[in-house]
Amino acid sequence: MIAAVLTGRYPRPGIIPPALLRTDALALRLVMELRLPRVLAAAMLGAALAAAGVVMQMLFANPLVEPGLVGVSQGAAFGAALAILLAGQRPAVIQLSAALFAIGGLVLTYRIARRLRFGGWILRLVLSGIAVSALLSSGVGIIKFLADPLDQLPEVTFWMLGGLWNVTWREVLRISAPVGLGIGYVYMRRYRLNILSLQDRVSFSLGARPDRERLFLLLGATVATASVISVAGIIGWVGLLVPHAARRIFRADAMVAMPASILLGAIFTVLADTLGRSLVAGEIPLGIITSLVGATGFIGLLMTHNVRMER
Repeated sequence: MIAAVLTGRYPRPGIIPPALLRTDALALRLVMELRLPRVLAAAMLGAALAAAGVVMQMLFANPLVEPGLVGVSQGAAFGAALAILLAGQRPAVIQLSAALFAIGGLVLTYRIARRLRFGGWILRLVLSGIAVSALLSSGVGIIKFLADPLDQLPEVTFWMLGGLWNVTWREVLRISAPVGLGIGYVYMRRYRLNILSLQDRVSFSLGARPDRERLFLLLGATVATASVISVAGIIGWVGLLVPHAARRIFRADAMVAMPASILLGAIFTVLADTLGRSLVAGEIPLGIITSLVGATGFIGLLMTHNVRMER
């Protein structure tokens, strides 16, 4: 994070010497008011998405699950697009709407799953999450069709690409509390993930209340995810790739995989964001960088057999 704060274009690509900060007021202002809040937001973004990925992959017993499966990501996209269509380019309104609809996507998924009358709880939750995500994605498509092609449509499209170019200390302070609470809760309850990843009858015999505990863990992961998505937009592959890497490098036990995923997720997004704003004169959206690196890394993990993995 320290290297990322000092890395960028000023005025050419490179690293700002720390000694320059004592003599150059503009460099100091650039670091303290632009880069530092952005790096902190990137670290929170990666940590939240990675922690949510660990929770959902273990609760659903499916290694391909990420926060978007239960309607969180598409709910945030729909909320942001709706706010852009109705309220214009007002960042606070867009962030609030995205966060509320992200949580609403999880609530709707949960309510539909409770009403289904076939299959186990995990299967019902996955199926309802797929349906809710498709429904919200269709809503985003309708909003794009209705949006002004010269003003609103580019804003919706650019937001969905994902990025931290507009992050200031205000956004960092706004999301720090919910992100801290969400990550803190799933981290403190990580020892329960090993039990809740078992079948319901087994986890119940071990003293767990599967439905209730899964719901609280999903809510904690969703609150953190919705908060960071509301600021950064849709950022893919972090919640899918990082938990796999943490389990491969360390082990599948949630007591170790959870803190490892939080740290690796923060490192991954900080590096990706630094690359996105340093490689070219403009800026490559963060979502494009994470998708490119994440997909490549995921293929590499699947094809690598010399890394120890425990189940």
